[in-house]
Amino acid sequence: MTDDQGIFIGKGENPVYLLPRLANRHGLIAGATGTGKTVSLQILAEAFSRRGVPVFMADVKGDLSGISQAGREHPKLQERAVAIGLDDYRYEAFPVVFWDLFGEQGHRVRATVSEMGPLLLARLLGLNDTQEGVLYAVFKLADDQGMLLLDLKDLRALLVFAGENSKQLQLEYGNISGASIGAIQRRLLVLEEEGAEQFLGEPALDLLDFMRNGANGYGNINILAADRLMQSPKLYATFLLWLLSELFEELPEVGDPEQPRLVFFFDEAHLLFNDAPKALVDKVEQVVRLIRSKGVGVYFVTQNPLDIPDAILGQLGNRIQHALRAFTPRDQKAVRAAADTFRANPAFSAADVIMELGVGEALVSTLGGKGTPGIVERTLIRPPSSRLGPATPAERAVIIAQSLLGKRYDKSVDNRSAYEMLRERAEKAAVVEGQEAAAKVEQKAGKGRTSNRQGVMEAMVKSVVRSVGSSLGRSIARGILGSILKG
Repeated sequence: MTDDQGIFIGKGENPVYLLPRLANRHGLIAGATGTGKTVSLQILAEAFSRRGVPVFMADVKGDLSGISQAGREHPKLQERAVAIGLDDYRYEAFPVVFWDLFGEQGHRVRATVSEMGPLLLARLLGLNDTQEGVLYAVFKLADDQGMLLLDLKDLRALLVFAGENSKQLQLEYGNISGASIGAIQRRLLVLEEEGAEQFLGEPALDLLDFMRNGANGYGNINILAADRLMQSPKLYATFLLWLLSELFEELPEVGDPEQPRLVFFFDEAHLLFNDAPKALVDKVEQVVRLIRSKGVGVYFVTQNPLDIPDAILGQLGNRIQHALRAFTPRDQKAVRAAADTFRANPAFSAADVIMELGVGEALVSTLGGKGTPGIVERTLIRPPSSRLGPATPAERAVIIAQSLLGKRYDKSVDNRSAYEMLRERAEKAAVVEGQEAAAKVEQKAGKGRTSNRQGVMEAMVKSVVRSVGSSLGRSIARGILGSILKG
């Protein structure tokens, strides 16, 4: 079997293919731990890369880095290739770009606070409704003033200003309580401890760098080191959701292309929806529904299909379901739910087979030529061409050193933003008011010289409050998930 008819996934009674022109209809890879989800993800990433489609995925367990290295000959892999009729099976490495929010195992990935937006940041901080409202007000103030919030010190400076001037700002931005400001500041300190300060700043990621091709015209496979990141699950989920929203906002409409422009794998997908407010889930549903017209395919990877809300699960047209275990009533419900999502095969009961599948087996259903789900097949998944297991630290280091992106992302910069703008306004105001005070003193003959010079913060307050609602800055537009709309 070859990929001439599409992306060859494996073989059951018949060969099973994923049609590239329907790959942007999204997908699901599900199954219990140790049943083969990682290999399914790996073979899909390889197949998209061969076709020149860039891929993004998070390496949660640290073993996906082996895609950068050619596989090693192994009898079981060869046996599987023969069993499914994979005639052109060969071992090969794929072009990989390594990324890491902490800059330890790949190029640094950053977003600015303004790009993140108040909705995602509020979720990341775990704010209640009142505190979230205050955060929205502070973002609105920054947007009205044309102040970019690039890093955490920008946000802190504006929070301090808003808290100390809540009365003057109340009519324009609503009640800004000191208690809420204090709570947000404390949450920001916790976020710092989790490493978010390294993520929030500049240079911010250019999405085009995720959409490049490597050697032989293969699409780059962008791998985010997530083993340490998973210690902060909210940061992990919020970062990936921000990335998804950025793709949605920035990419142009392309309809249904012959193949995706980018395929995005969201591993440990349950973390996205855990404790998420309904308003956020609704927006995620909207992004998933609409982003396919941008040529982006989103594939959720999770243990249990019930981890995905029904409204989103219904949009995932291509499905690979590995074995599930049914030890509890919830497990049994998950088995039934997974089985019910497939177009039935008269040859077997999907609910029974899900519990019988071996490692490297899956129930697979992909969209057919007219976009309708194909009949589910019990499928032996094809073996990967790249290495099973991680690349060594030395192999990773060589790839990172050879990448041209290091010059762009590995060194942080601190551009002029809200913090610097507030200081500049304060200093100018202090000079002006100091001069006015000195002139008044000189006019009082016979009296000792006095000083009416105000502190930097007080002068800054007056300077900024005077300009609230004025045309000093331009209004900043935000997208569906609160991200700033560039340009």
